[in-house]
Amino acid sequence: MGHQCYTHKILSGRRDDFALLRKFKGISGFPKREESPYDCFNTGHSSTSISAALGIAEGRDLLGEDYTVLAVIGDGALTGGMAYEALNNASKMKKNFIIILNDNEMSIAKNVGGMSTYLNGIRSHKGYTRFKENLASSLGKIPVVGDRIVERLKNTKNSIKQLLVPGMLFENMGLTYLGPVDGHNLHALEQVIHEAKRIDHAVLVHVVTKKGKGYVPAEQNPSVFHGVGPFDIATGKSKQENGKKSYTDIFAESLIKEGKEDSKIVAITAAMPDGTGLTKFEKAFPKRFFDVGIAEAHAVTSAAGLASAGLKPVFAVYSSFLQRAYDQIVHDVCLQKLPVVFAIDRAGLVGADGETHQGIFDISYLRSIPNMTVMAPKNARELTEMLHFALQFQGPIAIRYPRGTAYQGFSEKQEPIEYGKAEILIEEQTGKIALLALGSMVSTGEHIVEKMVKKGVNLSLVNARFAKPIDTEMLDKLSEKGYRKILTLEEGVRSGGFGEAVLSYMETHHKEVAVENITLPDAYVEHGDVSTLRKMLKIDSDSIIEGLEEKGFFK
Repeated sequence: MGHQCYTHKILSGRRDDFALLRKFKGISGFPKREESPYDCFNTGHSSTSISAALGIAEGRDLLGEDYTVLAVIGDGALTGGMAYEALNNASKMKKNFIIILNDNEMSIAKNVGGMSTYLNGIRSHKGYTRFKENLASSLGKIPVVGDRIVERLKNTKNSIKQLLVPGMLFENMGLTYLGPVDGHNLHALEQVIHEAKRIDHAVLVHVVTKKGKGYVPAEQNPSVFHGVGPFDIATGKSKQENGKKSYTDIFAESLIKEGKEDSKIVAITAAMPDGTGLTKFEKAFPKRFFDVGIAEAHAVTSAAGLASAGLKPVFAVYSSFLQRAYDQIVHDVCLQKLPVVFAIDRAGLVGADGETHQGIFDISYLRSIPNMTVMAPKNARELTEMLHFALQFQGPIAIRYPRGTAYQGFSEKQEPIEYGKAEILIEEQTGKIALLALGSMVSTGEHIVEKMVKKGVNLSLVNARFAKPIDTEMLDKLSEKGYRKILTLEEGVRSGGFGEAVLSYMETHHKEVAVENITLPDAYVEHGDVSTLRKMLKIDSDSIIEGLEEKGFFK
């Protein structure tokens, strides 16, 4: 159900809690078992419902219990490979198991690919169900043999359906197919679900709906209302737009500029053309744009294929969604050292979407892979330059950047990007303490430096630029210059992170230098606005200073 669970939450006793929906300490925007006994399984990423429900159904049968298990999956989610793995196993069920296919022609953006075309074909055969019913009625009126003919037809694997609706994918997989039914006709919907409950094996109910039905702004702009934040009810316009360019905007503009200079550059998205900014690239270069649907694993291997053919693929993807393609990054990209650029949007804390969407693990899981390079820009200008650098790089490379308005600090002070090299932004050797900040934490580092100057403590600030490889020459220089303490700053978990790599190197080569890591905890982070979460997690400048002063770090 994912983002579409709001009605379920209202009906299951949480209507009064909606004032705090997706807010800190409020209710989640997704089903959450910890929140209510009526949320039977946590969701966040797509294409998982059939697999989870199948496990629950098998558990029901093994324990000898008796209840209905029903999985809801959207037609967009049905583009994910995991859904087909689940359908394949569902065909083995010997007891009732219901799958509701909510077909609204949308995932986050307009659906693409063969499954979308297939479902369009079914929708266009609306006369099929009426024909089947009329035929059965007519045959049933034939004296003596009529009922036997109808039964014989039912047992011939629905050959009429095979003739009238091409493919019948679900029937051929061993599932009974019911539909399509109008999802906005509650009477028809109740009838087909009751019919589905009488079937002693897996059944798929094809429900056709309109995304945003009943609210004109949502009907007209359904992709905008996917996981929507606060908006004006009368107009449907977001209340959070500030008119300033985001990192996503900067990436999109930079990629189009690069695309004009190099015809080998191609862009890939997994059903997120708007969210990643690639809609603009699609308009500029439609033949060089690929939306693969909700299929991140396929996107990565497809990008590897494009790279092996001599092109320069850029896969723009949210940090939390890239996790779904870890194996493909390892085997299909990095093992072959293929020049695929991973543009990782929403890296770090993202706020309201909560545990399943916080982009806090990418540094750790990407650092663990041989041949992978990981970069993070300190500001808008550096993102543009890093993208240019990445497109010339002959190997796998990732650029991680946060959600929200692009930071503009230090734009005038910018050294050319060199592989694996950091840059010194502020040098104050009197304090002999250096802050080594990665990406979004450079602005936090700047605030720490400014606040500590007022307290009479001078600090140096280094922009790490690369999470992998770390700049060991810079670390050697800091030690040679007499720096006695290093503070690393990153918006990611500690385990396997950038700070751990710095700590390991310094303990091996410069034991005299104390290293302190500022990271996120090795835990899942709940939903809430980013500033509130940063304070809770103690990675905002005031909390960092307070914690370090308690440890005597600045003495």
